[in-house]
Amino acid sequence: MADMLGTLRRTAMTILVVLALASCGGAPETTSSPAGDSSGQTISVAGSLALRWGEGDYGVVLAHGAAFNAASWEELAVAIADQGASVIAVEDIDPDAIRDAVEQLQGEGVADVALVGASAGADAILDLASQDPELADQLILLSPNATVEGLGEEPKLFVASKDEPVAHVSTELAESSPGEENAVMILPGSAHAQNIFATDQAGPVLDAMLQRLKRFAAP
Repeated sequence: MADMLGTLRRTAMTILVVLALASCGGAPETTSSPAGDSSGQTISVAGSLALRWGEGDYGVVLAHGAAFNAASWEELAVAIADQGASVIAVEDIDPDAIRDAVEQLQGEGVADVALVGASAGADAILDLASQDPELADQLILLSPNATVEGLGEEPKLFVASKDEPVAHVSTELAESSPGEENAVMILPGSAHAQNIFATDQAGPVLDAMLQRLKRFAAP
C-alpha cells in the first residue's frame, strides 16, 4: 500500500525544472512604488482599492508580495485578460480581501476563479484556500513561505528559484497537496517571488502561468 501511495503521489506531481546557463542568477530584491502606474481600471472591492482588467467569463485574482503593489502585476494581468479573463489585482492582500474579490467576480456571473499570489500574497491565498478548499478553481503561487494543510483538489502550480531559502516549500506543497494536477517549477538563481520577473526567467514563468490558466480555465 505504501508503494502504491508513493507511485500515485509521484504521478500526481509533475516536476518542471527549467534549465539555464550556469551563469544565470537571481536579481537583487526590488520594490514597487505604492502609487505605481497601471493600465488597469481602479475599482473598489468591499471598500478596498483594487485594479481591474478584462471582462471575460473566467476570473483571476492576483495577490502581490509585501514589497510590491497591485500595479506590479501589470504585464501578467494584461496577458491574462487578453486570454479572455476578468482579472482583479487586490491592493489589500489579507485573505478576507482576496475572498471579497472572488465573491465580486462571482456576483458578476464569473463562476470559476483562479488565485495567483506571490510570497506574502501566496501565503494569504494558502490560508484562504485551506479554510475554503472549494473557493478557487486553481492556484498559482510564487515562492510561498510555509506549507499548509487542508487544501482542495484544485490544480496547483508552485514556482520558486532553486537558491532562495524557501524553495523547498514549493516542492513540499506540490508533493503533499491533494489533487492530480499539482506541479512545481524550480528555476535557476535566487530571485524571490515577483523578483523572478526581473530575471531572464521572466519569459518562461509568464508562459507557464498563462498556459496553466488557459489549460484549467472552465470551458
